Amino acid sequence: MTGRIYIDLFTTLDGVAQAPGGPEEDPSDGFPFGGWQAPFPDEEIGEAIGQGIDELDALLLGRRTYDIFAGYWPHHTDGPEGGIGRKFDAVPKYVASRGTPALEWQGSSQLGPDLAAEVRALRERHASIHVIGSIDFAQTLLREQLFDVLTLWVYPVVLGQGKKVFPDGAAPANVTLLEPATSGPLGVVQLRYGPAAGPVQTGTMGS
Repeated sequence: MTGRIYIDLFTTLDGVAQAPGGPEEDPSDGFPFGGWQAPFPDEEIGEAIGQGIDELDALLLGRRTYDIFAGYWPHHTDGPEGGIGRKFDAVPKYVASRGTPALEWQGSSQLGPDLAAEVRALRERHASIHVIGSIDFAQTLLREQLFDVLTLWVYPVVLGQGKKVFPDGAAPANVTLLEPATSGPLGVVQLRYGPAAGPVQTGTMGS
């Protein structure tokens, strides 16, 4: 079995992926727009997100996102979000951290320092490994092309500040569109890309 690494990110039109879920999710650097995703309860996009959650059999998270998830999802295994909570609670959770965090959520373990080797090992153990949020960690995976599918849910809002999926200084890289873009009635667009080899090419249009 060779599993696949999925990076799932909610982003604004200007590429901001910080704190889509709520005001307290990540207020670092004085970010004032936490919860910007909430005004767009798009059922069609929600179904696509839910399908990915149903299929995942492991979570791969950065330290900050892990702490947010560990503080929330184990306590939300009933009610409207119960299916997500039970799924996240049940699957193995792998955490990338330079420190030595206390990983008390059941099924949690810390990745070793050799990221490429750790990702290869996860692919041998799991079929569908999802990175959700975890912007800084996701940028490392993107830079090293240690992913198979990058899913961006792009929301029709511009914030002008916040942590971006591709900040200034991001490594140049090619990607390939894996399937046609889809959109919901509220203007949220789903884009799925895979890594593409080779250096970024340039040229002159029309030549």
